[in-house]
Amino acid sequence: MVNTTADRKVTMSITLLRILIGWHFLYEGVTKLYNPEWTSFGYLASAQGPLKPVFTMLAQEPMLQWVDVLNMVALLTVGITLLLGIFERKGALVGIGLLSLYYLAHPSLPGVHQINVEGNYWIVNKNLIELVACILLFNFPTGQFFGLAYFRKGRLTKTQQ
Repeated sequence: MVNTTADRKVTMSITLLRILIGWHFLYEGVTKLYNPEWTSFGYLASAQGPLKPVFTMLAQEPMLQWVDVLNMVALLTVGITLLLGIFERKGALVGIGLLSLYYLAHPSLPGVHQINVEGNYWIVNKNLIELVACILLFNFPTGQFFGLAYFRKGRLTKTQQ
């Protein structure tokens, strides 16, 4: 027997998580979009860990311009899809990829000097936590419960009848 009250609470909790993460990504993307002086140069140039050479290369022109644009587009895409609850699995995948890159640029691994980070971490940091949350959102999409996917699903069901 399925406990529908518990299922509903879990769905509501995951939906709230989806909306909050969507807001976070959207806000980050919008602030970067409307700040003409923003660049990812500092973050990339100060990268640490085993992939430092890759991120250092990305911090050089002309790659940096592309990285900045792609970063903003990815942030906005994740934000819009998760906040609105449509194509959220695709948005969650983009979020997973983006957060993986953020984590790998500044891994909180033992022996890696941490610079350009907000706190003191050991293996687990906020990027890794949000990455795992995006994995949860990928596996349990909630747009059909609360989001534009709900309306899209209803319209598809009516046209199939």
